[in-house]
Amino acid sequence: MNRRHFLKQSLAATASISAPAILSARSPNSMFQVASIGVGGMGAVTVMSVLQHSKVRLVGMCDVDAKTLELARGGNATRRKELQDPDAAKRLEGAAPFHDYREMIAKLGDSIDAVTIGTPDHMHAAMAVTALRAKKHVYLQKPLTHHIHEARILGAEAAKAGVTTQMGTQGHSSIETSLAVDLIKSGAIGKVKEIICWENKKANWWPKVTERKAQADPVPANLDWNLWLGVADEVPFLDGAYHPSMWRSWVDFGVGMMGDMGCHYFDVVFACLGLAAPTRLRCLDAGSKGDLYAQKRHLELEFPGTLLTVGDKIKMTWTDGGYPYDPRVIKPGVLTKDTPSGIFFIGENGSIFKPHSQRPWLLPEEKFTGFAYPKTRIANHYTDWVDACIKGEKAAADLPTYGCPVTEAVLLGVLAERNPGGWIEWDAAAGQVTNQPALNAQLTRKYRDGWSVAGLG
Repeated sequence: MNRRHFLKQSLAATASISAPAILSARSPNSMFQVASIGVGGMGAVTVMSVLQHSKVRLVGMCDVDAKTLELARGGNATRRKELQDPDAAKRLEGAAPFHDYREMIAKLGDSIDAVTIGTPDHMHAAMAVTALRAKKHVYLQKPLTHHIHEARILGAEAAKAGVTTQMGTQGHSSIETSLAVDLIKSGAIGKVKEIICWENKKANWWPKVTERKAQADPVPANLDWNLWLGVADEVPFLDGAYHPSMWRSWVDFGVGMMGDMGCHYFDVVFACLGLAAPTRLRCLDAGSKGDLYAQKRHLELEFPGTLLTVGDKIKMTWTDGGYPYDPRVIKPGVLTKDTPSGIFFIGENGSIFKPHSQRPWLLPEEKFTGFAYPKTRIANHYTDWVDACIKGEKAAADLPTYGCPVTEAVLLGVLAERNPGGWIEWDAAAGQVTNQPALNAQLTRKYRDGWSVAGLG
């Protein structure tokens, strides 16, 4: 049997796989069996984090890089130390190795209850939809998809599958984000009038090689370049351009800084205000053309207002890559060092300054002297997802109702960057750009031959 025929049969078998063995706590002594796709970088962090749950056993590992796969299966002492619990390390042993995720899902079948996905952005949708159609719970790293059409299909498939899904924005469950949400909902600063987001950290994933050439460099023996490309159009392998961590800057494979950090900021803002998709947006600088995203961008978005905002619309600005601070942004005196990343909520009766991954502060300080900040819950984004899977409940950043709408807003920001200038009017109900209809062709893409996924690409 050749490989193509095997995969065709495997995918057909996947479509008929029954529901996961564990959808509730009917069998308290059963293990929650996870297969992981992408086990380097954030994929490795996800693997180690879900293994902190005592019910999790890893039964499959998939990576297109044989060296990464070998390290993840036991040779990576640093990662194993992160587990701390010796029993957790044992639950990692024995996971079957794979290089093709389709093979792994088809072959392991009903022995898999859930799948974690931590790969380059361009493969997220195909992998997640394949797992969902096999009725597997899914933990999917951000950004959930590479194109808006994929986000729409992913949300529909997740709802249809009836499984528990989680977007991999771990900060969503942090005490710092929960505190920001509680402050906004408590009315501490009144209704919100505007949001300012900035990200001035250096993009450590910018490639050393930024020009494509026709002649490929030798592909490392440990890397399957065809599998790495997956659904994307074929391009020559270039050393220092894509693998293992430089892919995010390329339009083919990542979504730039919006996908890296924009997801985290949009996540906090959506959680605080209950936003839906923006109605219009624009890129106020030169944007980007060609194969690479820009190294900086300035976006303006308008969202429909909510019960927590002033008026029927609310403005949000995003800058990254070294833009100066908006002069209206003030920070507490205790933060004496530069704050390269953050969100500033401007309210009727004050403001909230929230540095990335840090606690929020009410401002001006003299107005909130002695203010009793609310106590909030401590949660773990990874193990809470496992608990929700086992109990048959919805996770904190569920894909259909939360993660996919956040992703759509982020990807609209990418669309604006690629088409700078005037406003882009977005009809969320129709899923279409209304004032520049030619842009609708950019909402989807055709997958490479041999990699098509029905209804997706």
